[in-house]
Amino acid sequence: MLTVLLVLCLLGLVFGRLCGRRCQWTFFCLTLLLFFTAGCGPLPALLLKWLQAPYAKRPTITWAQHNAIVLLGAGTTHVVGTSQVEPTIFANGRIIEAYALYRACRQGGNDCKIVVSGGDPFRNGITEAVAYGEVLTSMGVASDDLLLEIRSMNTWQNAQFVQPMLKDYRPEQVLLVSSAIHLNRALLFFAHFGIDAIPVRGDYTDVRMTWRPNAWNLALTDFALHEYNGMLTYRFYSLMGWNAPPSRNGNAELP
Repeated sequence: MLTVLLVLCLLGLVFGRLCGRRCQWTFFCLTLLLFFTAGCGPLPALLLKWLQAPYAKRPTITWAQHNAIVLLGAGTTHVVGTSQVEPTIFANGRIIEAYALYRACRQGGNDCKIVVSGGDPFRNGITEAVAYGEVLTSMGVASDDLLLEIRSMNTWQNAQFVQPMLKDYRPEQVLLVSSAIHLNRALLFFAHFGIDAIPVRGDYTDVRMTWRPNAWNLALTDFALHEYNGMLTYRFYSLMGWNAPPSRNGNAELP
């Protein structure tokens, strides 16, 4: 979001020199309009509606004999003054949801694995998969039911590296746990690699409508734009033939 605002200001300065003050003030007014619509809430509310609306209601799960719950990472944080590395605040809802699904699955007498996917993009010394796995183990998840994918640095790699793990386990159904704002892009990438997953949100985000711009709404705008940019980039890469070939077997079966 900040990048967009800075680009508009720079364009205003450039076009002001080339085309005069009227053109310059047009760009400055657009910058202010964008800043206030984002910071006061209307813009992120609009952007989030399409991203999150399909996942507002959690699905009713009919457990199969063999199930895989794929938990996507949302970063780690280093506890200052210690050697501890923990999940970020944005990961807590996902972890709780994954555990709740696991518990419901096991209580029904079914086999269930939690596949935790996430490397160490923040370079904290411990991967997301390991950090989240420790929390899940402390909550009561059996270590044998945890599969850790520790290489991925982004959502595309989450799908790419989880695929062979699911191929080995061969679950009858896959549940994908992430934030509601992230599920559209995650499902798109997982479908590309032939993984037909049931989306389950770990958290749902809402704006704060205010008369004055606030940092929370600006951050949500940035998060939403990141998701749209990721999906548009995927479409463009597919058009140009730059993506890895999609699964030949489609979504119904892992290749």
